[in-house]
Amino acid sequence: MHTITRRLAATLTAAAATLALAACGTTEVPETAEPAGDAAAISESCAADTTATSTDPVTLTDDLGRTVELDAPAERVAVLEWQQTEDLLTLCIAPVAVADVEGFSTWVSAETLPEGTTDVGTRGEPNLDALAAADPDLIIVEVSSPDDEVVAQLEALGVPVLATIGADAADPVQNMKDLFALIGEATGRSERAEVVLGEFDAHVAEAKAAVEGAGLPTTDFVYFDGWVDGGNVTLRPFGKGALFTALGEEVGLTSAWTEETDAVYGLGQTDIEGLTTVGDATLFYTSTDDPAGNYVTELEKNELWTSLPAVEEGRAFGFPAGIWTFGGPRSSEQAIDAYVDILTAQ
Repeated sequence: MHTITRRLAATLTAAAATLALAACGTTEVPETAEPAGDAAAISESCAADTTATSTDPVTLTDDLGRTVELDAPAERVAVLEWQQTEDLLTLCIAPVAVADVEGFSTWVSAETLPEGTTDVGTRGEPNLDALAAADPDLIIVEVSSPDDEVVAQLEALGVPVLATIGADAADPVQNMKDLFALIGEATGRSERAEVVLGEFDAHVAEAKAAVEGAGLPTTDFVYFDGWVDGGNVTLRPFGKGALFTALGEEVGLTSAWTEETDAVYGLGQTDIEGLTTVGDATLFYTSTDDPAGNYVTELEKNELWTSLPAVEEGRAFGFPAGIWTFGGPRSSEQAIDAYVDILTAQ
């Protein structure tokens, strides 16, 4: 069995990588989209979709600056990262193969994979034989650097490869939008992509108005996730440049995490004591059950945690499970809804 060893972001430990799991929803393709894949289950949004699918040849530039040429928009698409899988489903196209179907279904709820979607192994080491057997006409992969060897290894299968970059701390929201639009272009679904991105912008505007009228005690906030390793809790605050931080800022909040973060994802790393540096900031955190251990349960046993101002004042909130912190427009809308629902309920 052939495998691909992909370069992980230098700031992510093996435990942190465990948290990079995702879950997806069942999406079938409307007749207007005509993509390949199982159309047995379809999202409500796709059921109502009336946008057109282009049939023209495609020439585009991917995130590595490579020119990708297709005789026609891709229909049989294999995807090796979860954000891009979510994006494909939001475009009303069912992928023919996905890396780590179970993980996607655990961590992502914005979209749902059709039953029986081919699983081609892990995101870091997909099974090339299974990938080739799925007979894709395009493979979408996320790369960690311009010299990532994964692209050449995948191109050896004789299939066009779209190399994408899933995060950019310089402008995480725009990067999320640009990636979605790029996949829309590759699949002839640019009209659908424009509709979805318009809906996202409207969602942000409505959410900002709701938060402005909420009369919050503070707009300072920190979003974080975490994990348990050897009985010790490690927390990963989302700082400046993280997608979920930027989404909070979009609706009028102010990031309170000023400690060091990585240059790509905007993620920091600390222990429970490290949260004492954020003062009175409201706290939000991932509450999706991690098979590796429930860090929230361990937090609640810790006196440092229970003595934090936000915890004492009832301003520490778990997000609903299944909101992917590195997702596309639909996951981002879920995050915005979570911020608004929590803050306006106080």
